[in-house]
Amino acid sequence: MGRHLVIVGGGHAHLTVLTRLRDFTGAGHRVTLVSPSPYHYYSGMGPGMLSGIYRPQEIRFHVGRMAQDRGAEFITALVSKIDPVRKILHLSDGSILEYDIASFNTGSDVSMDLPVSLSVEGVFSVKPVDRLYAFRRAVLEGRFEKKVRIVVVGGGPAGVEVSSNARMLLDGARISGSITLVGGRRVLGGFPPRVRQLAIKSLASKKVRILEGITAVSIRPQVVELSDGNTLPRDFVVVAVGVRPSTLYRDSGLPVGSDGGMLVNAYLQSVRFPELFGGGDCICLEGHRLARVGVYAVRQNRILHHNLMSALEGGDFLSFHPGGDYLLIMNMGEGKGIAWKKDIVWNGRLAFLLKDLVDRRFVRKFQVSGEKDEME
Repeated sequence: MGRHLVIVGGGHAHLTVLTRLRDFTGAGHRVTLVSPSPYHYYSGMGPGMLSGIYRPQEIRFHVGRMAQDRGAEFITALVSKIDPVRKILHLSDGSILEYDIASFNTGSDVSMDLPVSLSVEGVFSVKPVDRLYAFRRAVLEGRFEKKVRIVVVGGGPAGVEVSSNARMLLDGARISGSITLVGGRRVLGGFPPRVRQLAIKSLASKKVRILEGITAVSIRPQVVELSDGNTLPRDFVVVAVGVRPSTLYRDSGLPVGSDGGMLVNAYLQSVRFPELFGGGDCICLEGHRLARVGVYAVRQNRILHHNLMSALEGGDFLSFHPGGDYLLIMNMGEGKGIAWKKDIVWNGRLAFLLKDLVDRRFVRKFQVSGEKDEME
């Protein structure tokens, strides 16, 4: 007799599961995908979408259609609570969903410790990724009596990439404007010195003002208040201050890691509730402290697909091994990038071309639902 598999979130780690849903439905199992949007955007290409290198259709997956075309049900909603004892998911529309096996790939949220709501006019976040496109449209459709003032909050890779590509957006549209990066204690402080030096040089060439040793403490309708007592006038703010998992797992009483991600074992399975699995930014892997980077979600694809089938059908599980060092590349605009792996660092056009090649190849592999032919 078939069982019910619920896929929560159409993120990077679930893409193999979604493209191979017929493996599950063909074996007689019922499958339901729950996601707040029928689209999932590839985060690695988000800054490029902001500057106009990519159209939205080029960087997203129609996960809703992907599921329905393969015999699964698609529900547009969020999971608001998990009842792991009764095996019930409470959804944001007030309904409940029973499961036999459930897998979570709900990504991460921007750490909004600032006393501001994202509903305040002109305030955007880097997650979910489609908010960057909303920011782009707001800039292009705005009517400014003076030059537009953009403040980016966060000195990590996301803040650096957004600052660089925001400049490309303004220049491409011939909009006069200033960009200020509020970098916290130190821009790219945890990265190799050469990466930091190259990034700061690139930002300076784009006339991005960098503030270090200063944080944003409040965002008000026309200004950003800073920790040194000063204020920055602003038209737009993009918040890129780091990411963390949803509070869903902690609030539902599941075992969680230090940052609230669902704690899983090497099989990507909850350490207490074996019916629950997960991947990507929403989990914490027992015995490891992994950076919130997409490479791990990509590496988890095959493991999740295999282990979910084993959980439904019986069989051995595969262990997920994070793997060794990985290549990271920042999109710095102007067709250039900064790449590094361990102690090897290089920058320029070759770095961006490599990033573009890798990103396009990944997206092309999972764009199986006519995404590129869609209108915006």
